Amino acid sequence: MKLIVCFFCFSFNLLFANSIDVTVSILPQKYFVEKIAKDKVNVNVMVKPGFSPHNYEPKTSQMIKLSNSKIYFSIGVTFEKVWLGKFKSSNQNMKIIDTSKGIAKQTILDHDHEHESDAKRQHNQNSLDPHIWLNPILVKKQAFNIYEALSNIDEKNKMFYWNNYTSFIKELELLDGKLKDILNESKHTAFMVFHPSWGYFASRYELEQIAVEIEGKEPKFSEIINLVKKAKESKIKILFVSPQFSQKSAEVIASNINGKTVKIDSLSYDYETNLINTAKAITKSNK
Repeated sequence: MKLIVCFFCFSFNLLFANSIDVTVSILPQKYFVEKIAKDKVNVNVMVKPGFSPHNYEPKTSQMIKLSNSKIYFSIGVTFEKVWLGKFKSSNQNMKIIDTSKGIAKQTILDHDHEHESDAKRQHNQNSLDPHIWLNPILVKKQAFNIYEALSNIDEKNKMFYWNNYTSFIKELELLDGKLKDILNESKHTAFMVFHPSWGYFASRYELEQIAVEIEGKEPKFSEIINLVKKAKESKIKILFVSPQFSQKSAEVIASNINGKTVKIDSLSYDYETNLINTAKAITKSNK
């Protein structure tokens, strides 16, 4: 019996030792990497569940894991601007791969520019939206960037990565079709969210995202009044909130439109199920 246990321990340790350590910023990236690399990688995720990638500060334990990583897959979320240089300094041999390479990012527009200064308005218009993973078609490009990086450092498994990559592309295309079918049942195109995470999702499926919070700031009283008016005009009864952000303003708006708040998570690891459930929630809110 002891011999059998030792054999399995040895096999497990050998498998773990042969895996490549990589680091990603957010959980959806972990899902993408594992779709392509399967058990040939160990994925260290920087932004833990329940935390925001806008202001996250990595823990010491995460920095220790980072020191063993061969690749850091970045995606353009805010905390990377502060930390990517520090990550590289702590691990000079680690390659930093921008998975958003080749994707034209769109701007995050404020919900009310009427009373802004020219400088403030220009700043908002120049703020690029990092939430590219919420459009499955854009994930196809990210997947290729991941495949290419893994193949470059582990050439002997290039065909393994390629086969998994092509299978994942087919899954993303099927998911895109499912989302279109679900959202075609919606009577209205507008939906309201607290944090403007869903811009690429909205663009892909011809929806209008109305955001409550912009650049991490709660709306002013006058802005809340405008948002309530906009919600009523668009016949919105549900306001979507994220577990990473405050929900006070959202609750105030929901109460003033005789509606309610519903949680959706742009950072869920269960990528396909999460997008399908979000599409169903938007469709249900617009019936």
